[in-house]
Amino acid sequence: MRYKFLLALLGLSLLFTACSAPGGPTTATPEVIPPVIAENTIIAEGRVEPMRYAEIAFNISGDVDEIPVKEGQSVKKGDVLIQLGDESDTKYAAAQLELASVRKDLNDLLNASVEDFAQVVIDLKQAKEDHDKAEQYLNYVRNSPKVPQTETFVYKLQNHEETQVRIRTKHFKGPAPESMITWAENDAALKKAVADKLQLTHDRMAESGVDRDELAVLEARLNAAEAGVAAFAITAPFDGMVADLNAKVGNSIKAREIVVTVADFSGWLIETTDLTEIDVVNLAEDQAVSVKLDAIPDVELQGTILSIGQAFSENQGDVVYEVTILLKDTHPAMRWGMTAEVKFESAE
Repeated sequence: MRYKFLLALLGLSLLFTACSAPGGPTTATPEVIPPVIAENTIIAEGRVEPMRYAEIAFNISGDVDEIPVKEGQSVKKGDVLIQLGDESDTKYAAAQLELASVRKDLNDLLNASVEDFAQVVIDLKQAKEDHDKAEQYLNYVRNSPKVPQTETFVYKLQNHEETQVRIRTKHFKGPAPESMITWAENDAALKKAVADKLQLTHDRMAESGVDRDELAVLEARLNAAEAGVAAFAITAPFDGMVADLNAKVGNSIKAREIVVTVADFSGWLIETTDLTEIDVVNLAEDQAVSVKLDAIPDVELQGTILSIGQAFSENQGDVVYEVTILLKDTHPAMRWGMTAEVKFESAE
């Protein structure tokens, strides 16, 4: 057993010596390959849009009478951009006449309010007195045992030659008959109705001296009349610039035909067109973005994600979502509709 053990040790010693001998085969050290880090940038295409814009049309048809602005002109909110109709236009003249009529009626109401209210106070006082007297009389005829009454009798006297008709009136006192009580009840009810109506008028006019129901009707008419005249003009909805003008004086305009576009160029947005569902889940609002315009490739603009669309559309078979970027930088050569390359650093 010991011999066999020694032989085994000798064999192992020779094996180790052979492996470590100079010039013998050696095992190559493997080359270390650096890890590949995938780029985390999402690139999309977009277009330049103004901060806000409005494409405006008339709600009515007509002929253009006046255009006090031109393309590229700055305008303020409420400035008239296009005017339809003139004094020869019957519809425009009718709208102006209605507005003038309502304004006159409203002025008449306001100017006469003090005098009218004073008369209502007088009439109400008299109506209440009349009603009180009617109630007192009703109570009297219902309860008094000695109500003055009159009965009239008609009778005939006849002899051989002629017939005479005689009338006799009897005055007496006693309980009132049902017909007298009914008449008193009706009279009291009528006078109460008059007093109640005047009281309502008094209450409506008490605060401002104006009949509020009549005032409300006239105010509604005024709003409608002003809208009728305003329909013949287009005004600027906000401060901005006339970006597009599709009308000329004398031309006919159809209802709902876009004739002018006003834009606010005080700031710029980028609207993407091809961000897929795989890309958009890696984005978040307020995330930093860099933008280059195809027309100005040497300029890099900075911005942030303003909003991520909830609704989708399809682009060449892909489901895409519109992402809006608010630019922090601007460039004087920027124009509405320019194509942009947008780089997003993934939020993951």
